[in-house]
Amino acid sequence: MSSGLFIAGKWAVGGAPLEVTNKYTGQTIGVVATASAANIETALASALQGAEVMAALPVHRRVEILFKTAAALREKKEDFARTITAEAGKAIKLARSEVERAALTFQLAGEEARRIHGETVALDAVPAGEGYFGFWWRRPVGVVGAITPFNFPLNLVAHKLAPAIASGNAFVLKPAEQTPLTAVKLMEVLLDAGLPPEAGQLLHGDGETVGDAIVRDSRVSKISFTGSAAVGKIILSRAGIKKVTLELGNSAPVIVAPDVDLEYVAQRTALGAFVYSGQICISVQRIYGDKKIYEPLCEKLVSAAQRMVQGDPLDEKTDIGPMISAQEALRVERWVQEAQADGAKVLAGGTRQGAVYAPTLLGDTQPAMKVMAQEVFAPVASVIACANFEESLRQANATSYGLHASVFTKDIDRVLHALKKLDFGGVIINDMPVFRPDHMPYGGNKQSGLGREGLRFAIEEMTNIQMVAIKTG
Repeated sequence: MSSGLFIAGKWAVGGAPLEVTNKYTGQTIGVVATASAANIETALASALQGAEVMAALPVHRRVEILFKTAAALREKKEDFARTITAEAGKAIKLARSEVERAALTFQLAGEEARRIHGETVALDAVPAGEGYFGFWWRRPVGVVGAITPFNFPLNLVAHKLAPAIASGNAFVLKPAEQTPLTAVKLMEVLLDAGLPPEAGQLLHGDGETVGDAIVRDSRVSKISFTGSAAVGKIILSRAGIKKVTLELGNSAPVIVAPDVDLEYVAQRTALGAFVYSGQICISVQRIYGDKKIYEPLCEKLVSAAQRMVQGDPLDEKTDIGPMISAQEALRVERWVQEAQADGAKVLAGGTRQGAVYAPTLLGDTQPAMKVMAQEVFAPVASVIACANFEESLRQANATSYGLHASVFTKDIDRVLHALKKLDFGGVIINDMPVFRPDHMPYGGNKQSGLGREGLRFAIEEMTNIQMVAIKTG
């Protein structure tokens, strides 16, 4: 593999090496170069030139690039999946699913590229507009700065690059330090698919150097970031006058009414809590059940958690591999121990082997505990008994986050009432909050972020409306 830096139309020599490890074995599986200050300056200058190239690129060429990328991802599915499994620790069956989703993301972006349009405006609806013809259309912003997390090293990169390309923008990508190899492979695919070399810059390094430089630079017209709320706040304070989309944290609640099939609820909720070791921003973290069903709900959740297979993520049977690092597993272990010291009970799991943390269910938790109040980002969920459905809604809503929530009920009145009460960007009825088809609007309220992703909606965030008024006659 090359240095991993792609700058000014070529693979470039960079600064200090960054070792990438297999998250299950700990072995080094690759090395990329981090971007020096000179690398960053060259990349940003080149991106500005790339923006002109992309803006002039006909829509049918953008579509071709996106469709060819989708086809190549499907062709190279196993190679990408094994890279994701190695550097992210994701179970191989989940990694394959991520590649399939990323291919579809590029395909959908190609379809949306053909639908970028404007509207006429009846300027003569007011006296001052008499004798004018008006319309607006969407123009690319220029350079999109994309800063992506480790947990979906392919599909969350796709959710930033695909709409950028579809809307005629250049991009500067900084992938997560833990998972840069997938991004390198994707860059190679994009170039093979016909992406103009000036249109994409790939930089590696930490957020305080590379990420901060991208965020602050006035040549970058749009920042798209997925990560923690703490970092999102820093980005917003440093970005200056530019468009910013932030996909941040969550503490996803599930509300279970007493009229449901508890076996189904337990299966879907356990999957939503523990898949990829809970390292998904819409993973189930808080489960609110009517006190009438609390005990049987707990029993079925425990059973579902205990059926999940932990171990080597390359094993086809594995559901849960390692967390992204042993340090993260230790953090979660401490959080659970703190909760136990304050009276919480471990209903299932609560054990750690290296970087692998067992699927864990907690009871008797309190709202102020870290496992409840903060984003756990681990395979840990709490089950809370509530007096009734209204109390479940109140407690679920009592959070500074607002990305996704779920409600399980057969009662349409409860559904409609929940939709009015819950202040979340997405409310999923009768399934887990991890539900996310890639074309739907996706984003959070409150401290969970700004703006929306999903191809059509990301394209809107990556374009500006230009109004045109033509005096006639």
